[in-house]
Amino acid sequence: MDLQLSRSERAFKKRIEDFLAAKLPAKFRERIEKGKGLGKQDQIAWQKILYEEGLIAPAWPKKYGGAEMTAVQRYLLDQTMAENSAPQVVPFGVTMVGPVIYSFGNEAQKARFLPRILRSDDWWCQGYSEPGSGSDLASLRTKAERQGDHYIVNGQKTWTTLAQHADWIFCLVRTDSSVKQQEGISFLLIDMKTPGITVRPIITMEGGHEVNDVFFDNVKVPAENLIGQENKGWTYAKYLLGHERFGTAAVARSKRNLGRLRRIAAEELSDGKPLIEDTRFKTKVSQVEIDLLALEYTELRYLMQVAAGKPIGPEVSMLKIRGTQIQQAITELTMEACAYYAFPFVPESGQEGWNEEPIGPAYAATSAPVYFNWRKSSIYGGSNEIQRNIISKMVLGL
Repeated sequence: MDLQLSRSERAFKKRIEDFLAAKLPAKFRERIEKGKGLGKQDQIAWQKILYEEGLIAPAWPKKYGGAEMTAVQRYLLDQTMAENSAPQVVPFGVTMVGPVIYSFGNEAQKARFLPRILRSDDWWCQGYSEPGSGSDLASLRTKAERQGDHYIVNGQKTWTTLAQHADWIFCLVRTDSSVKQQEGISFLLIDMKTPGITVRPIITMEGGHEVNDVFFDNVKVPAENLIGQENKGWTYAKYLLGHERFGTAAVARSKRNLGRLRRIAAEELSDGKPLIEDTRFKTKVSQVEIDLLALEYTELRYLMQVAAGKPIGPEVSMLKIRGTQIQQAITELTMEACAYYAFPFVPESGQEGWNEEPIGPAYAATSAPVYFNWRKSSIYGGSNEIQRNIISKMVLGL
């Protein structure tokens, strides 16, 4: 694997750096550097900036409006965006349902949905997990019964991220209960304004409203919103989950957060000595850095496979496991570096519009909320326990 950048690749990275210097709003950069996210309108505004620059969909084929970047360009884009504290794109439209639509949808669906996804005109959410059907996704029970030219959907989805903002939800629904679980699932696109849909917030332990319950009570969905073939949704779901798990490694973001951790630990404590000079703490930081470097090289190997035209296989679960473990380790060490300043836990400090002065250093105010929020990372996209089962069965053949 050649890690030396070509002249054109260096020029590409310079182009991204120049773009961010000119177009990334300072207030967006500041929120990311403080460990905060963007509100919906700011997020949409940033994604429209990316769209105008042709950077919103780096992996999409050009014929559907994407940039069709090489694997190296996508890697450089992720790295440069993270290095410059640029907000991430919300993945549900561009990264998840978009590729499913252009890979398995019909021409009418592509024409209807893809341009609006690219322009961030529609906000999407994911309807996969259900009470009792999270890691064991094939056991889902939300039913869709065909009645003429419509489906009638009844059931519940849970842990639905940002559903409170969503215009559309892509759902796995059960359309046949008489066959093997995986063979009776379909992939349905549902307008969130349809009568019978109720969104109920779930407040997570850091005090944030990020996830929700979504209830479907005799929701009427046009049959034209079915992706691909009825009862073939499990195939499309696996395709989508492969892309999601590849992205959860978040190497570039972890590198940025590790650098932030080092800067925090380099500040003087009450005894006049920076924590980074403590041998035990320095050893823990170094171990995370080594783990992150190994993960980065593993990710690069997979990128080269993708560049060679090979599909994403079940071994990508390794990226999900190690990536989320590293993310959690960094938040734990950041809490340790903030010491007692992390204890005045104010959940609202990470929300848009919060302007009260923090107790202690500004970086400490969000350390506890971020720590608690990132406990979820080893669960979403299929829990790490399930990922180990996938590796054991599909990769090692045990």
